[in-house]
Amino acid sequence: MSSKFSKIGFILAVAGSAVGLGNAWKFPTLVGQNGGSAFVLLYLILTLGVGFVIFLAELALGKLSEKDPVNAYRTLAPKHKKAWSFAGFTMIANILIASFYSVIIGWILKYVFLSITFELPFDINSAKDQFNELLHKDFLSQLICFTLVFFVIFYIVSKGVKNGIEKLNIWMMPTLFILLIMMLVYTMSKDGFYMAAKFLFVPDFSKISVSAVLEALGMAFFSLSLGVGTIITYSASLPDKTNFITSTLNIIFINILVGILMGLIVFTFIFEFSADPAASGPGLIFISLSTLFSKLGIIGSIFAVAFFISLIFAGITSAISMIEPFAFYLINTYEMSRKKALIIIGFIVYILGIFCILSYLSFTHGYFSFFGMSFFDILDSLSSKIIMPLGGILVAIFVGFIMKKEGLKILFKPYMRGIYFELWYVFLRFISPLAVIIIMISIFIR
Repeated sequence: MSSKFSKIGFILAVAGSAVGLGNAWKFPTLVGQNGGSAFVLLYLILTLGVGFVIFLAELALGKLSEKDPVNAYRTLAPKHKKAWSFAGFTMIANILIASFYSVIIGWILKYVFLSITFELPFDINSAKDQFNELLHKDFLSQLICFTLVFFVIFYIVSKGVKNGIEKLNIWMMPTLFILLIMMLVYTMSKDGFYMAAKFLFVPDFSKISVSAVLEALGMAFFSLSLGVGTIITYSASLPDKTNFITSTLNIIFINILVGILMGLIVFTFIFEFSADPAASGPGLIFISLSTLFSKLGIIGSIFAVAFFISLIFAGITSAISMIEPFAFYLINTYEMSRKKALIIIGFIVYILGIFCILSYLSFTHGYFSFFGMSFFDILDSLSSKIIMPLGGILVAIFVGFIMKKEGLKILFKPYMRGIYFELWYVFLRFISPLAVIIIMISIFIR
């Protein structure tokens, strides 16, 4: 890369990658279902014990090589360079995720229009019908919204690290916080806010089970965009003399804070109107919340617009981080222009996104379903359940066993030395990869 992030730019870019749509429904739901602040505490422990450890390993790969994921492995491997370079291709998961992720952001954009035109339904059944109509019958709306989101994402990445990715995150991440704080202030005046706070923060250790531990472990790993080359790519443009430890902790803090803010806002409305707090996933946002916003009249429409826009911001900052690793690889390896690299990637992402839309439409579903799963769900499962955790394991093995320890000591010496470095190194070699293997096994035996 010809340009580098500023220190704040790097933090906001990686935080933007970590803060995604999962903060709006997955994190609040998991916290609510698994003991409130007891789960938050568990999540923090596992984030620091597993996510933080592998995050630093990916950061070391990117900083020492200043290459894309494939060439980072090739450059730093003392032998079997070609074989290790294949580990970098776990970044293909980013292309898969970007495809269906852009479709979801397109759905959110559609709901921004519905909020502006006061077309959100007043009851749950109507909300379900409206959402199902969009997914299963309204190809044109999905195509238009997906296409708009697609061009915005690729336009931003086309501007490069400094003028595209950093500039976007410099204003979009603070704007996201402002929108969330404004909504939080409003929800604090509602009776449901106390119930939401109690639901999220009063610890109930009786709900901490093996399942809860695995959920927290998975959330800790996946919420930091690990295993897909994003951190390696971004840290290749990390400015010199950046404190790796404080930067990483700031990123983790921002990610958790956004999740908690989202949770307070979402569950305040849920409890205010006696809706089902156990609802999760898109149903929580597109069905439950859209119904509740409509009951508030004009104020509800304003907050619906603000909330859905904040989700779009969170989604786009994540999506751009998915495109950059493969673009960086094509630019480095084949000496392509950024424009040509993005045209190739864009073609693949757009086609896969169209297939995802068609896999949900009632009249084309049968042609885009395989092994009892829609094409959309196949991309989701392949990326999140196989490629991402595999990428994390490969990073831990490579940095922990293949790279020279002395080089890592020199890199981390200004920020982490002595017993702290040794403790991180032990976790990286033995504990963190074992934890990721447990995640993979637990996913497949459920």
